[in-house]
Amino acid sequence: MLSVHDALQITQTHLLDLPDEMVSLEEAVGRVLRQPLTADRDVPPFNRVTMDGIAFRYDAFAGGARQFRVLGAQFAGQAAGTLTDPTACMEVMTGAVLPLGTDTVVRYEDVQIEQGMATIQVDEVQPGQNIHPQGNDRPAGDVLLREGTLMRSVDVAVAASVGAAKVSVAALPRVAIIATGDELVGVDQTPAPHQIRHSNIYMIRAALRALGIRAMLHHLPDDREVLKIGLQNLLEQNDVFILSGGVSAGKADFVPATLTELGVQCHFHKVEQRPGKPLWFGTTEGDRQVVFGLPGNPVSTVMCTYKYVLPYLRAAMGQTAPQPVYAQLAEPFVFRPALTYFLPVRLHYAPDGRLLAHPLPGSGSGDFTNLTGADAFLELPADQTAFAEGEALPVVSAW
Repeated sequence: MLSVHDALQITQTHLLDLPDEMVSLEEAVGRVLRQPLTADRDVPPFNRVTMDGIAFRYDAFAGGARQFRVLGAQFAGQAAGTLTDPTACMEVMTGAVLPLGTDTVVRYEDVQIEQGMATIQVDEVQPGQNIHPQGNDRPAGDVLLREGTLMRSVDVAVAASVGAAKVSVAALPRVAIIATGDELVGVDQTPAPHQIRHSNIYMIRAALRALGIRAMLHHLPDDREVLKIGLQNLLEQNDVFILSGGVSAGKADFVPATLTELGVQCHFHKVEQRPGKPLWFGTTEGDRQVVFGLPGNPVSTVMCTYKYVLPYLRAAMGQTAPQPVYAQLAEPFVFRPALTYFLPVRLHYAPDGRLLAHPLPGSGSGDFTNLTGADAFLELPADQTAFAEGEALPVVSAW
């Protein structure tokens, strides 16, 4: 069996070659940027007033002047006015261009204006105050959003500010999520005593929605010939296959052998981990398609989705890898098998800012409802059995 580290490394060496596509800003949230966006002009593009008040030359104030004759006003959206009289000022509004010939702004609260004269009523004034200088944030040509950025709402605003009505992003892979098993029935059906409703495939599809991927759901029975025909048809129409169930060692677990018959090369089957030990991963020739065979046990499905499937898809789309997150165990924990253990935990921040992880009791990989109180998994390394309170360990997803 492979270690978790080696299994992850193998998946990352078989990434899909997804093309680029142009999308509108309305469609860009959740997509991965494929080309950097640069500032088409200075940011801000002019010396911008940050407070309503008056603008004047600081030299006059430094020379003892406290009264300035008001010569007009400058509003946001107007071209820059010009003040040539050093003994005068202009009223200015937040967001306006700083008038030429001025270099300092005092807010209205510190000024009294009567009969066209403005009197400054504070003793401390700094040159250039209440002004956001041109290019102070970013100069023209500077990279604002790098390739690999996962577009958020604020990134869409940045793109709009530089005139990018459309952006180049990674095309979304075509994904099929396939449940196998005769014990499964639809969520709208009443199961017999020996049956259960579909749940794993809905969890996987919901997780993929965070990446903007809209996957199709399928169900294939535990019949080897029907399974083979169904998988063959789906292989012709999709890029990524995520199978739930049928990859363990049971007599009805036909998925691995069937995939091999269809030309899918197995890169690994079984990982030194709990839950999710029977995880299967393979690709077709030239990495044109990729297949994840997830164990059918619900907690195993959740863990493998967040530890393997989502990181793979992010990497295939070119997303910059996020920084790892660590949490400290809130209480001691012991796990004796020589396996990497993914412990369901509830997370919260202590008053001192530490991220704490509280282990949750569970009854095995089939206890799906146990995860309703969990925020994430804590990854416990295989070469250790006792974990002390306060020990910092990697967090796998906070769903």
